[in-house]
Amino acid sequence: MKLGKLTLAVSLAASILIAANTKNVIDDESIGLRKVDLLSEEKAAPDETKYGTSQPMSGYKIDRAYQNAPPMIPHDVEGMLNITRDNNACIGCHDAAVAESMGATPIPKSHYIDFRPKHKLEGEKFVKSIDNMKNEVSIKPIDTISNARFNCNACHAPQSTGDLAVENTFKPDFTREDGQHKSTWHEVLTDDLDTLKKK
Repeated sequence: MKLGKLTLAVSLAASILIAANTKNVIDDESIGLRKVDLLSEEKAAPDETKYGTSQPMSGYKIDRAYQNAPPMIPHDVEGMLNITRDNNACIGCHDAAVAESMGATPIPKSHYIDFRPKHKLEGEKFVKSIDNMKNEVSIKPIDTISNARFNCNACHAPQSTGDLAVENTFKPDFTREDGQHKSTWHEVLTDDLDTLKKK
């Protein structure tokens, strides 16, 4: 009886050790997004980046990826970048005052809002212009594009026309019917700021 229990215990312990040391093998080609051997770099390089060459005002637009996504640049940007304090070629066509006459997408109202409170330093005392404890915010419409929005290519970028290494299966679900072409962020940007429920 003791020998049977001992044999059973040894067999069980051996089975556990064997199971613990058995490796589940996953094929290298099934791990990555590229579905190729990960130890080979032959197919690692993506297609050459080729930006679109359509001219500004050609009427071509790229649908937005989601509601209020920054629109992508659908035209050639040769000679328009880099944006500097003294040179922003985007504003020449996209400024709200001239965009319609230029056939360009106008800069949205949200870019003509100053979100930065104007605090002051009086002598050695720092004076805040808003009181965060009272849920005050500093949101003021302005006549010119906000300095925080001046560097257009921080959010907007031209798109490469090369083949995708991995197919994009994302399907957008817009909150508004015109969401793939129009920004409505200026209408909802303060919705979640009313934490004290003053409205």
